[in-house]
Amino acid sequence: MGKRIATVLLLLMMHTAGYCQVLKPGFDADEYEGTLRRSCYQVDPEFRGATPKESQYKRIFRGKQVGLHNRWDLWLNKDSSVMIVNLRGTTSDMDSWLENFYSAMIPATGTLKLDSNVVFHYKLAADPKAMVHVGWTIGMASLAPEVMAKIKEYYGKGIRQLIVEGHSQGGALSCLMTSYLRYQQMDGNLPADLTIKTYASAAPKPGNLYYAYDYDYITRGGWAFTVVNAADWVPETPVSIQTLSDFNKTNPFSNPAGQIKGQKRIVRVALNYVYRRLTKTPRKAQRTYEKYVGRMAFKQVKQYMRHLDEPTYTRSSNYMRAGTSVVLMPDADYYLKFPEAGDNVFRHHLFEPYYTLVEKIYKPVAAQAVNSHP
Repeated sequence: MGKRIATVLLLLMMHTAGYCQVLKPGFDADEYEGTLRRSCYQVDPEFRGATPKESQYKRIFRGKQVGLHNRWDLWLNKDSSVMIVNLRGTTSDMDSWLENFYSAMIPATGTLKLDSNVVFHYKLAADPKAMVHVGWTIGMASLAPEVMAKIKEYYGKGIRQLIVEGHSQGGALSCLMTSYLRYQQMDGNLPADLTIKTYASAAPKPGNLYYAYDYDYITRGGWAFTVVNAADWVPETPVSIQTLSDFNKTNPFSNPAGQIKGQKRIVRVALNYVYRRLTKTPRKAQRTYEKYVGRMAFKQVKQYMRHLDEPTYTRSSNYMRAGTSVVLMPDADYYLKFPEAGDNVFRHHLFEPYYTLVEKIYKPVAAQAVNSHP
């Protein structure tokens, strides 16, 4: 009799636990599909395609439109165990596009004067070599105070799990927001027992190699993913320029004169010529890049954020993707549905192509695993 009661209690506990979602490390196709569904609510209906509507979560708050046309939504699941910060991607508005084009780099730790009386202090990496995209950092900084306030509010209501997510520009913002929240957590400004998981969908590259190293380190163990359709060009942006100054301090290029000096004269002449050619062109490209997507772009941004102070740019544009990559590889069936022909350069970037690939690549595997379980 006692054994039977214990079995009933165990089954009841399992049944009850089944209604409480627990975030676990590792890529979860269902969680990511939710990212796509919820991101659809940030755009006009014609961009949603055949992506299903969200049914597992309820939107409970929509943030103010701030910065360069930035906005975010707060969602809760049915049992109020997980809250979601969904960051909007690029809109058709000029200031939203300017946020993308304003792509000079700034240090990953610093201060931004966003308005006449708003100074934002941020830390997005511990490594002083880490640098980030200035436009998206301004977008993240504009959203962060309200996001922090709501996270603390709902943590106070007992919610200990958080997903940070976004598609396109929203994906880049989700990386930077995750860095900001995690360092706030390390500094004691957010509770240590708050679980944070991130899905950056179709995200462009948010910072340089050392930012990516830092991001991957602080989210290690399967807590941050960047999901990429291999046919989508947006994750290949911004343009990356690597110069010799982008390498770690200890490298074979740190003392080229000393290494060349010991060679025979004809070899020295040849090596000096090659070295000058290899270094001059990237440095010139970097200066041009900083001029157009830094100083000139700032003049346009200033029209929308009149009190924004121009930050000091770093001499680098060595952009890298951040987060554990989940690559969605198109096949022949995909290209029949989403052909390369046509004028729509975003055909592979929208929600439906991503949803189609996740369903085909990950859902059959999940179904097979369930069916094969003894």
